[in-house]
Amino acid sequence: MEQEPHPLAIQDQMRSPNSVSSGDSMASGVRTCESRFFTRPLAIALTAFLLATADRPNSLAADVTAAPPSKTERGFSYRHDIVTSVPWSVHIVQIDRSATNLELRTSLAFGNTIGLDVLSQQIKRLPPEFGRPVAAVNGDFYRNDDTPYKGDPKGLQIMEGELISTPCDWSCFWLDTAGSPHIAVVAPHFEVLWADNKRTPIGLNEERKNGTAVLYTPRCGRTTGTSDGRELILEATASTPWLPLRAGQEYTARVREVREEGNSPISSSRLVLSISKELLGKIPAVAQGAIVKFSLQTSPSLVGTRTAIGGGPALVQDGKARSWGLLQVRHPRSAVGWNNKYIYLVEVDGRQAGLSVGMTYSELADYMVKLGCKEALNLDGGGSATMWVLGQVVNSPSEGQERGMANALVLIQKADASH
Repeated sequence: MEQEPHPLAIQDQMRSPNSVSSGDSMASGVRTCESRFFTRPLAIALTAFLLATADRPNSLAADVTAAPPSKTERGFSYRHDIVTSVPWSVHIVQIDRSATNLELRTSLAFGNTIGLDVLSQQIKRLPPEFGRPVAAVNGDFYRNDDTPYKGDPKGLQIMEGELISTPCDWSCFWLDTAGSPHIAVVAPHFEVLWADNKRTPIGLNEERKNGTAVLYTPRCGRTTGTSDGRELILEATASTPWLPLRAGQEYTARVREVREEGNSPISSSRLVLSISKELLGKIPAVAQGAIVKFSLQTSPSLVGTRTAIGGGPALVQDGKARSWGLLQVRHPRSAVGWNNKYIYLVEVDGRQAGLSVGMTYSELADYMVKLGCKEALNLDGGGSATMWVLGQVVNSPSEGQERGMANALVLIQKADASH
């Protein structure tokens, strides 16, 4: 996971890159296609795809500020933008927002549990009934330490409507019930309501620190990974919805078992509410058979949301690039952005002097504006920065190979209902 630089009080000076001719850009794109991450047959296929869908040469000064590529029957296009003067190597997937056969989903390591897995494997584990994956980019920042919570996304994740991870104080990206994209800081109001009407804030599928309580679902894995405290094994009642958990819902559960030793097993049909010992004197005693209520509200509301992923910071707001005004370090970067017609998935290679040096936040924000984005969000970068298109990793990861990541944004092509 990318380690963000400590901000220093030195003004960052950004230079505008020179444009690249159509021939240079396309030839360089073919060379990249024939790298160790691309087979020659797919290189030929994608080159033909680029030629069929691109309207203008691929360069920051020309193509990015020009009209977007023409529509295709797929409803999306991929292009490789090379700026030799810096150098930059940028991979772009453009998605037509009017295409009803395309939708963005999130993936999870190992398909169904929190952890770390490379992007290409996460895509292979998607259920076939979702449709055909056609493009993807890495997702949120994550924990990368040797603990039971390795791979825990830093911020929000919703996968197929299921709430996986709690939002944090960074921005996140989500699609509302109408399919419209949003970027904002989402505040969680997750809490348990006890019988005496006291309320206790709770986390979700994360490390339970001193003085906190955390709710664990089967997405966390086989056990809670805790070492002490009190843990309530919760089962469904007939009065409210149950698994999978969804944002904005309120739940009623029955206490099946009370455990005092921690590290409780998590079954596919039960939840575990883990309470640190520091909190035990502040909540009522709970016995087997007791009823516990909890709420998973957020602000703004995410009721009905099926796809959401964390990231940060926001790069573009109302068509304007945000300004940081401090020294920033160039890294490999990934981002998601949009305007009224298109959603863009973007990956910038970095830490490779002969290919691409990466971008600062300011450079990436300016790039997203020139691409046409009215809003844009930074995703995880560094060694995690990866883009996958039509069966292959198309970029050059900075570590020479794919690195395990917590989650991803995946573009799915749904089956034609008329067939």
